[in-house]
This record gives sequence, structure tokens and C-alpha cells, in this order.
Amino acid sequence: MPRAKKPTSLFRYFNSSPEVIRLEVMMYVRFPMSLRNVEDLLAERGIDICHETVRFWWNRFGPMFAADIKRQRISRMRGFRNWRWHVDEVFVKINDETHYRWRAVDHEGEELESYVTKKRDKKAALRFLKKVLKRHGKAEAIVTDGLKSYPAAMREPGTLDRREMGRWLNNRVENSHLPFRR
Repeated sequence: MPRAKKPTSLFRYFNSSPEVIRLEVMMYVRFPMSLRNVEDLLAERGIDICHETVRFWWNRFGPMFAADIKRQRISRMRGFRNWRWHVDEVFVKINDETHYRWRAVDHEGEELESYVTKKRDKKAALRFLKKVLKRHGKAEAIVTDGLKSYPAAMREPGTLDRREMGRWLNNRVENSHLPFRR
């Protein structure tokens, strides 16, 4: 009878405990300190590591910790009764070709999803909305601009029922267009 595999830990080959690794990554990310400052602060607490170890751990475990924090935040937001999404599209140039970047931002300004397409039509809007719905569940309402692709996509079964549209309602996503590089 084959033995069941033990779950492998991402921290198994490191001499420090996962708690110490998480502590130093969070200290470096959360507070405006240099790698050497984090090294000094941990040395005061009796933890002897090099600043290059801090950098290595930040590069290796930082994205994993960030994804975990985002996942926990989204699961808390699903229980929030008035969870509203702000959806918008923006023109971007990729290799001198015009593409459209679709973005969904929640009512607190956190980006939920981003999607790039070559067209800005009902099919692209529906594909984007289904992607967001699959990953994040249903929202109470979606706030959009005046693009006609959104109501056409929302008439499809399985998408959201409530759509809000107004001149300044979608400012949350309009004001947060960040540079995007793919």
C-alpha cells in the first residue's frame, strides 16, 4: 500500500522559523526601513541574520504573503452586504498596438481584477465580468461608465442584476489608473 505524501513546507530548507521569516518580510514591507535597518532591529531582538537574507526572503516570500493577505481581505469582503465594484476600461499601447485594459476595483479602492483585450465590445466585457465573478463571487452592484458593452453583457444569464451609472459615480476607478506593463 503506497504511503501518503506529507505536505511539503515552503520553509523546510531554511534555518529560521516561518514566524521569523514572516516577521522580517512584514517589517520590511510595512515600515519605511532599509534592509540594514531591518537587520539591526532583528539583531536587537536576538535574531542574527544578514541584510541580504532579508532581501532574499522578501523576494521569495513577499508575493506569497501579499497574495495571502489579498485572499483573506476578499473573503472578508464577500460577507460585506454592500460590496460594490467599480468597473472601467482604459486604452493602453502594447507594442504600438491599441489594447483595452479592463479593471474592477471594489468600493475601498483595492483592485480586484485586471484583463487586457484587443476589442472593447460585449464579448470582451462579458468575458471580463465572468472572470471577476468566478474569482470573487457576486457583488451587490456594479458601477460603470456609459459604455454600452456593460448593459449588453449584464443581460446575459449568470451575471449581475444591478448596475449603477452616473457622471461621477465611477470616480473610484477612474482616478486610480496606474501605469500598466505586461
